[in-house]
Amino acid sequence: MKNDYQFIDGSRLSTVIEALIFASDEPISGSKIRDIIVENEEQIEITTETVSDFVDKLNERYDENGLSFYIDRLGGGYTFVTRSKYHYWLSIYQHENAYRKLSQSAIESLAIVAYRQPITKPEVDQIRGVDSGYILRQLMEKALIEVSGRADSPGKPLLYRTTKHFLRHFGINSVSELPKPREIDEILKDDDMAEHRQLLMERQLMMEELEDQDDEEIREELQSILEEGNAAPEKETISETEQEEDLDTEEEQNNEKDDDYSGEEE
Repeated sequence: MKNDYQFIDGSRLSTVIEALIFASDEPISGSKIRDIIVENEEQIEITTETVSDFVDKLNERYDENGLSFYIDRLGGGYTFVTRSKYHYWLSIYQHENAYRKLSQSAIESLAIVAYRQPITKPEVDQIRGVDSGYILRQLMEKALIEVSGRADSPGKPLLYRTTKHFLRHFGINSVSELPKPREIDEILKDDDMAEHRQLLMERQLMMEELEDQDDEEIREELQSILEEGNAAPEKETISETEQEEDLDTEEEQNNEKDDDYSGEEE
């Protein structure tokens, strides 16, 4: 690049601009880039137009090398973005973890769409007994369902169907590979499945008992602390036996004193 100023550490002006844009969490303005560079390098004086020219040159280099990203002007500043032809692949990556995190309501709605597709929202609502608009939007954001057209019924409601990402998520090639309702019933009635459900129930009951036990111990400990705090300090008492022993001791001491006094008189 022409007039690409070189700093004392060997870095170039173009790469410094590139690094600042890359490191910024949000679009960074040309004036902000200019201020950072001018305030920290006395030997250089640039304008926002200079920054813009270098951004254009950087983009030319990215394009010449067939890179998947470039610097775009968004929100009054510069930021790195990927080229539109890679958005499909990025959507797979970005939603990959989201696919695995489905709530019970989402699984329920997704199953209805999968087995009854194409299906409208009112039909899903009728089967579930609640409004499913939010759940359907969530499933669309996760790319598990999509709009496949409109129904011929009054109001022309949207029709929903599963996507190829749905197939990928469940590891099947087509919806025909989904287990039939009859097969699901057989699986649930299977002895091994019954034992598994029983084990889960026993563990749940055990956890609840432990929690109840811990709560009871905590309550008893708190009650004990409260009782100790409210109780008045007890006075020390002396038993009758101890009083008698003290009197006997005192009498013996008095007798010894009398004996000593008599001996002195003799």
